[in-house]
Amino acid sequence: MKIHIRKTAAADHPSILDTVRAAFDEARSEIQENADLVAHLLEDPSAKPRLSLAALFEERVVGYILFTRVALVPSDPDLSASILAPLAVLPAYQNRGIGTRLVERGLVELKQMNVDLVFVLGHPNYYPKFGFRPAGKEGILPPFPIPEEHAEAWMVRALRPGSLTNTRGKVRCADALQDPRYW
Repeated sequence: MKIHIRKTAAADHPSILDTVRAAFDEARSEIQENADLVAHLLEDPSAKPRLSLAALFEERVVGYILFTRVALVPSDPDLSASILAPLAVLPAYQNRGIGTRLVERGLVELKQMNVDLVFVLGHPNYYPKFGFRPAGKEGILPPFPIPEEHAEAWMVRALRPGSLTNTRGKVRCADALQDPRYW
């Protein structure tokens, strides 16, 4: 299967939202909530710089990943950070490496954009293969408390050697994601 990954454009937004809705096997209201979050993040000026990538098969969006800017509080002006939310692949295309390719491509592009750290609240058995590790153990807190049984899901990946050294604080997301219902 030949998959092409590229940065998205405004014309892709309806297909992206359809992909996000279809990718999550959740209650109907949560599916729409994920799509609404993506729509808001794509328009939110506080999310910039952002990296929005689509995976296409025969010109159809079959996968999507979004990285948006975050800051650490207390602030470190020399540190650039992003958060991955969401990663979505259409059910018929899952388990074919598309999510892996999206994450890997995103991390490469973020490094080229001089991003130091990348955060994710995700499956603790999936993201470590990309170098993510528990952020709480590094002294970096999520924007809102996460139940102890899910603490390992809050992860960080350093893109620049040494960027986690002496880095502590609490993450502040873009306005659209700075809402307790997403945590």
